[in-house]
Amino acid sequence: MDTIFLTWQWQKTWWDFLSEEAQLFIVTVRDGEELIGLAPLYTLPPNGGPRTLRLIGGVEVSDYLDIIAARGKEEMVYSALWEFLMSEYDSPWKLVDLHNLPATSPTLKMLPALVSDTTEVQVAMEVEDVCPIINLPSSWEDYLSRLSKKQRHEVRRKIRKANTEATVHWYYVQDEKALQTEIENFIELHQRSDQQKEAFMDRRMESFFQAVAGITFEQGWLRLSFILVNDVKAATMLCFDYNDSILVYNSGYDPYLYPSLSTGTVLLGHCIQDAIEKGRTTFDFLRGGEEYKYRLGAQDTEVYNLRISR
Repeated sequence: MDTIFLTWQWQKTWWDFLSEEAQLFIVTVRDGEELIGLAPLYTLPPNGGPRTLRLIGGVEVSDYLDIIAARGKEEMVYSALWEFLMSEYDSPWKLVDLHNLPATSPTLKMLPALVSDTTEVQVAMEVEDVCPIINLPSSWEDYLSRLSKKQRHEVRRKIRKANTEATVHWYYVQDEKALQTEIENFIELHQRSDQQKEAFMDRRMESFFQAVAGITFEQGWLRLSFILVNDVKAATMLCFDYNDSILVYNSGYDPYLYPSLSTGTVLLGHCIQDAIEKGRTTFDFLRGGEEYKYRLGAQDTEVYNLRISR
């Protein structure tokens, strides 16, 4: 799967800010001189004892993770990787704990098949979360026609109500000089949203989000949007534009500022419409089965946790 969460830019940023005391355990697979596979792993605990291997990107902040294999050479990559892992006798691992594997990942089929021939290990696999996705049509009206009659009416009504009762403006951040201030505004609105988001966005996460915003802006992937109501920022969405898809990474709003205007929903509607107009194929809400995603027409895909234990 070609996803932003497997890019060098993302994984390096995660490692710099959130890896704590983990140790790198990157495995490369080559066919002659050609690099055909990469297992971006790290180990815990860092010093002594049986280790746990996990994918760089962790569990919390990277929605899709996987082993990277050249197309058409997956069987060679996974066979070589498994042979290498089973030869690690000097410093053995106890658990290979792979999180956030997409349902379409070859890892979910190929590694368990290889493990089945190894008597000293056990494998377990379960759905870890859902990632609701909208497959985007060619026009905004086509999109609305796919919603239920009630929800179609609600989307139109909320956008119309906001524009009737206030001066409303939304935009994407495009000025690099303003990015630092804009991401600070995003963090502030995120923290105001509810107690759970406030607890999540601690100092460490603030630094990570600021770094991610900078590196993804440089690459042209960042879509940080705000909606202003009477010239005051009321809601925000931090998305990524990557591989023909819009990824809704996180959001925030002020619950006490114009609550009757549904500012978060209105901004979301504008972002979906913009994605359609730009010809994107999917609008991916990433992990979490919140009800509002389904009201807007999303359908579930799944991510899995694969555990191989000695």
